[in-house]
Amino acid sequence: MLKKFYKIIIVPYTLFLLYLMFFGMGRRQMDDHLLTVAPIVSTVNFIKGCISWKDAFMIVAGNIVMFMPFGFLGWLFPKLNNLQDLLFAFVSAITIVEALQYFSRMGIFEVDDVILNTFGVFLGFLIKKNIEKRFGYFVK
Repeated sequence: MLKKFYKIIIVPYTLFLLYLMFFGMGRRQMDDHLLTVAPIVSTVNFIKGCISWKDAFMIVAGNIVMFMPFGFLGWLFPKLNNLQDLLFAFVSAITIVEALQYFSRMGIFEVDDVILNTFGVFLGFLIKKNIEKRFGYFVK
């Protein structure tokens, strides 16, 4: 039952997330291509420059939580029940999305986004495994 719900909701959710990443929250095309490749540095600088700790927490946590559903992709693609395969596929996909943001100038290619989003997928994978272990009968 849970897998059926996931299969129905993941495509619209993915499209919604892509919308947010390229057009949401008042995004406009930037004048320049922007790139940040120093891990953690841009997130720390962002937090320092943030208006409030609440805003900083919401954005950093959002970069993790919004990607947790992709940790469940093994329910759609059995090969992705393996953590290594899931993370390889996800890092490849999110790197392409970040590159598209860079080349379209509709966002910034940020290594920290790749790291935080991937951590979200990892947490989602752990939650999926825990759900399957505890509620296997409910997952089908």
